[in-house]
Amino acid sequence: MAQTALVLGASGRFGRNAALAFRHAGWDVTEFDRRSGTLSQAARGVDVIVNGWNPPYPDWAGDVPVLTKRVIDAASDTGATVIVPGNVYVFGEDTPGPWSGGTPHQATNPLGRIRIDMEEAYRASTVRTILLRAGDFIDTNASGNWFDQVMIKRLSRSQFVYPGDPEAPHAWAFLPDLARAAVALAEIREDLPRFCDVPFDGFTLTGVQIAQTLSQVTGRTVSVQRMKWWPLQVARPFWRMAPCLIEMRYLWHVPHQLDGGYMRELLGSFPKSNLEDALRSAIPPQCAASSTKAGNMGEVLG
Repeated sequence: MAQTALVLGASGRFGRNAALAFRHAGWDVTEFDRRSGTLSQAARGVDVIVNGWNPPYPDWAGDVPVLTKRVIDAASDTGATVIVPGNVYVFGEDTPGPWSGGTPHQATNPLGRIRIDMEEAYRASTVRTILLRAGDFIDTNASGNWFDQVMIKRLSRSQFVYPGDPEAPHAWAFLPDLARAAVALAEIREDLPRFCDVPFDGFTLTGVQIAQTLSQVTGRTVSVQRMKWWPLQVARPFWRMAPCLIEMRYLWHVPHQLDGGYMRELLGSFPKSNLEDALRSAIPPQCAASSTKAGNMGEVLG
């Protein structure tokens, strides 16, 4: 009998990739629609709830605690395991790396504190929780993230626009790989600690390294251009997202990486995508040297 997964936020970045990965692995997947029923009803009988809900930054303070409680309540009632995509916001600007499951959560900024409180709610509950922690996303679809909205906007002009120090290592996750890791962990959930914090090391890259790899992918020299932050400062009084982006600016200057040792301990030699294929799948097809868009979900999953 197939195992069952309920995916929340299936139209979002992590949720969409998770739904594809679980289906590819033979799971029965339901994509939750808030318009057609309650979460408690939808969660009945499922083995895993994938919490892909991620409201816009300005709504985090009001929405994240409410959504977290709803997921915990549903999982408590049904016995389902919850998979939560964690991020690096909890560590703060001054916490030395590499960041692992045992690294103190020392963020003091509002968005970091919200994520700390969210994780603590799961940790304090009785719900079996897998927190799969990752850096910024590289997606196969344009999804409004830093990579497609800012960094490759001028790729047709052979420019890679970087929002911070282009020499500072930065944590990245290719979403199809991250989703496959979620499936692999879900399949051994009974053997994991009740609250399991698993950093996914993905790629640790500088802006210069990404530009160099994009040069190989596009067949032309891609130069790094520093993003100007002053338009966000100007927009701050009028655009609700601007203060949040400015708040998290430090991540583009502070060198950081995630420690993948625990995931290797749990999953062994987990196969990750080649960086060139991941970046080729994330850029517009017309920008790639080949007309074939490699590295899509079907190819990555084999």
